[in-house]
Amino acid sequence: MRQLQAEGYVVIAVEQTDSSQSLSAFQPDPTKPYALVMGNEVFGVEDEVLALCDAAVEIPQFGTKHSLNVSVAAGVVLWDFMRKMGFGN
Repeated sequence: MRQLQAEGYVVIAVEQTDSSQSLSAFQPDPTKPYALVMGNEVFGVEDEVLALCDAAVEIPQFGTKHSLNVSVAAGVVLWDFMRKMGFGN
């Protein structure tokens, strides 16, 4: 992660935290490269890794279930990022 950040990447964790921003509100800067950190389906992103990330976003969810299969979560986040970055419009 530090290497990516040194190369100019913005590292974003996909995780529910006290400071995470809703994915629907997050607006990536199309001039910057991004790296996404996906967590374990049960335990999420480790605290040590979260501390190194530039930010965290979470997928808005309703009801009592507050996690998604990691492949589903990756698909949702990647689709949203690509759409907001201007791809597929």
